[in-house]
Amino acid sequence: MTRKVLLVDDDLAVREALGQTLELADLDAVTAGSFIEAKDHIARDFDGVIVSDIRMPGRDGFHLLSYTHDVDSELPVILLTGEGDIPMAVAAMGKGAFDFLEKPCAPKDLVRVINRALQTRALVLENRRLKAQLETGDPAARMLFGTSDLAEALRMRVRNVARTTAEVLVTGAPGTGISKVAEVVHLCSPLSKGPFGKYSAAGMDPARFDRATEDAKSGSLFIDEITAMPMETQFALMTMMEQGNHPRLIFGSTADLGRAVEQGLLHADLFYRLDAMQVRIPALSERPEDIPVLFRHYVAQAAEQAGLSPPEIMPDMLAELMARDWPGNARALMSVAMRFTLGLQDGDEEAGAGNLGLVEQMAQVERSLLTEALRRARGRASAAATALKLPRKTFYDKLSKHGLRAEDFR
Repeated sequence: MTRKVLLVDDDLAVREALGQTLELADLDAVTAGSFIEAKDHIARDFDGVIVSDIRMPGRDGFHLLSYTHDVDSELPVILLTGEGDIPMAVAAMGKGAFDFLEKPCAPKDLVRVINRALQTRALVLENRRLKAQLETGDPAARMLFGTSDLAEALRMRVRNVARTTAEVLVTGAPGTGISKVAEVVHLCSPLSKGPFGKYSAAGMDPARFDRATEDAKSGSLFIDEITAMPMETQFALMTMMEQGNHPRLIFGSTADLGRAVEQGLLHADLFYRLDAMQVRIPALSERPEDIPVLFRHYVAQAAEQAGLSPPEIMPDMLAELMARDWPGNARALMSVAMRFTLGLQDGDEEAGAGNLGLVEQMAQVERSLLTEALRRARGRASAAATALKLPRKTFYDKLSKHGLRAEDFR
């Protein structure tokens, strides 16, 4: 979460005292003595919040509030009021101020309000980032979320196989989003403007297979759970593949295909052909650092669909989510995000961290805290170590233990 605070007050002594209070609370204070000094910091991409005195010579706090909301209506402004200015501050709330505090205010009250504003700002910026990702870039960047090396490798693999005309096999554990990745392969391919046919292999007889093939002509045909396809249809499929002149074929499976061949569920020739061009989706347990990104996206998506404001997501909640085993993968995380958004989650819902022991849970939580600190510090190891109050050697030892590299977050 962002920790930056633009502090505006014309009184030097007050400004320095408040700045020290913020620094003691591990907040990054940027101070200004007037609106003129402050306005250069106020931008739509400012990753922090503003705390300003109301009464200042020249351009006062009300002018700063109005200017800020012209730049970005979602940038929180907290106003500080002197004695007798309460009615003025209440009026400011009606004009969109995030909150107000009467001077002199207790440090804990100031820090509490600022932290609440910072959480709101962080969610706004994250939602904007996700929206921009959806609106720009190729389908792999727009639709496959995650900042881990495994997530980036998945996007690159999808792009690479999409450029070919060969059959593609998409595999992964249940709930990893096989059909979604298959669709992204189609959208990244030269046939993206053609139809994307999506069918289950279970019970697909040759006649139904022929109709599906015809419907997907000039596009892509995705057949999920290929091991459930009747053997008669598998023969028809292999014949069509030999003859050519068919849609781009994409297959999906959560099964062990080698074992399926041994059990007579999948023809060996078909297996060897599909195994040549495979896209494997990593499970959430392999990339816990992607869970915060995915969860924020699912919450924003659920809130938009329900017409609600996204609820506040606390860091300790993200750490707890990262400590879970997630056998249901992205589908289970999406379900939790939906219930969280609607306020339907209960206290014992998927409590704990699956079947992990205490040591494993603590290790995952530690890794999540390191990851979040590096993300907030944009890969600056010294800043991340300071934020976690760790000696630099201890910090680097922990990075090595968890296989993390500061440069990957820059």
